[in-house]
Amino acid sequence: MRRIKKPIRSVVLVVCTLSVGLFFMTAHPTSMGEKNNATTDAILFEGAQLIVGDGNDPIENSAFVVENAHFTQVGKAGELTVPEDVKRVDLSGKTVMPAIIDTHVHLGTAAVGQPPYSREKLIDGLQRKAYYGVAAAAGLGLDLGDTAFQLRNEIIPNAAQHLTAGRGITRPEPGRSEIPYWVTTEAEAREAVQELAANKADLVKIWVDDRGGKYEKLTPDLYGAIIDEAHTHGIRVTAHIFTLEDAKGLLRAGIDGFAHSIRDTDVDDELVELVKERPNVWLVPNLPGRGVAIAVRLLPRLR
Repeated sequence: MRRIKKPIRSVVLVVCTLSVGLFFMTAHPTSMGEKNNATTDAILFEGAQLIVGDGNDPIENSAFVVENAHFTQVGKAGELTVPEDVKRVDLSGKTVMPAIIDTHVHLGTAAVGQPPYSREKLIDGLQRKAYYGVAAAAGLGLDLGDTAFQLRNEIIPNAAQHLTAGRGITRPEPGRSEIPYWVTTEAEAREAVQELAANKADLVKIWVDDRGGKYEKLTPDLYGAIIDEAHTHGIRVTAHIFTLEDAKGLLRAGIDGFAHSIRDTDVDDELVELVKERPNVWLVPNLPGRGVAIAVRLLPRLR
């Protein structure tokens, strides 16, 4: 695949929690808008449609101030209080939005038969994520060795921040993927979590799926031990699931999030009640393939 290096011009993306580096790639005051001999470090950006990300409607003809890599004022153009010598950037005709957080990726490798896991491949994936407006990406369970943990602590030019679950945990799946921990006993399950905790994994990822009857899946005793051990170490657990019943069992066991939605049947009232009891459990809006009817003819052709 051809490497993409041209900056995005149609949408300006702003990283609120990390830095405004992505923003300056697309709209630096020396290359866009009025150039001033300003004495303040503050920069005033004006004219864009601003999607704040707080649930309110976008601000048309917005203005916001960035100072020391932080947003200090947000509002309508002409309504902010700024020094007369502030640097100004004209963003008329553009849209500004918070950067995207991708909570489910497999950047280094995904399965048997794919190219080997490497630092270069992971960096390439993180740079591609940043190009499309992703500020941070969480590798869920297929990050091999120490590479992902090392990159997590580095500042990589033009790349998203990488968070990682390291190696995920599942029952043995020979012929599918040998990267995750394969566990068959509660002792093995806890030992896998302990190793992840020693590496300071951001999450623990588990798979509770028999892959269409091809493999045995994690039992409630096994995933219960994983969740309990992870919580002992202050780590949250996210689960790949397929069935409604497994989702219910995981909620009862204290799961923190789901990496996929339920795919075998519609949810029922019992699941809704379990979710209400655990309002902080998250669901990654990952569009699955298996179990969902796909009509390729409805997709626009890529040219």
